[in-house]
Amino acid sequence: MTIPPAPDMSATVDDAAIEWRISPGLTPYPEALAAMEARAEAIRDGTASELVWLLEHPPLYTAGTSAVTDELLSPNRFPVYPAGRGGKYTYHGPGQRIGYVLLDLAARGRDIRAFVHGLEGWVIDTLADLGVPARREAGRIGIWTDAHGREAKVGAIGVRVRRWVSFHGFAVNIDPDLSHFGGIVPCGLPDFAVTSLSDLGKPSRIGAFDDALRARLPVFLDGLRHKPERP
Repeated sequence: MTIPPAPDMSATVDDAAIEWRISPGLTPYPEALAAMEARAEAIRDGTASELVWLLEHPPLYTAGTSAVTDELLSPNRFPVYPAGRGGKYTYHGPGQRIGYVLLDLAARGRDIRAFVHGLEGWVIDTLADLGVPARREAGRIGIWTDAHGREAKVGAIGVRVRRWVSFHGFAVNIDPDLSHFGGIVPCGLPDFAVTSLSDLGKPSRIGAFDDALRARLPVFLDGLRHKPERP
């Protein structure tokens, strides 16, 4: 199934004038990284609003701060970019919804663990609205579900926080080419499969995911104000 690009849309949500931006087509990774860096600085300096930015990238691999060279199995398959976020290697490409979440955490509790926990919950609740039962797994960052009789990862989380402003965010597999994950050890977890909504028999347009995600935004933000209890 070919997923058309999401329509161009830029709007402001009610909570603290957060900009909600959707970029059509495929955004080059270096361009996105530079834009995030600049926006994070502007948020910290008080010259720009917080931002939730949804987009797709052309096929590429990114290396997080914990990436191990041996886990890049096909170094010449796609461009490889250092990301500066936490985590190891991951794949980005068409059919995968990327969410870059740039928030002022100094005004939202100054708790990075609560932010990551909330980000996971936001995606999990959104997937539930689309009929996909996803979950957290202890000791493994990311979004997990069951696919074809085994546990599989449907979404990745990778964030960076600088001067209490978050950037990077999440990647959710709607309908990417899953074979492209074969060029890396995804997130450094060789014993687990990668899946997508399409692979799970829950095909959905990226726009439908975006709509469900936006509807869940107030709950996510409220959770940052009311920190989850630690297990």
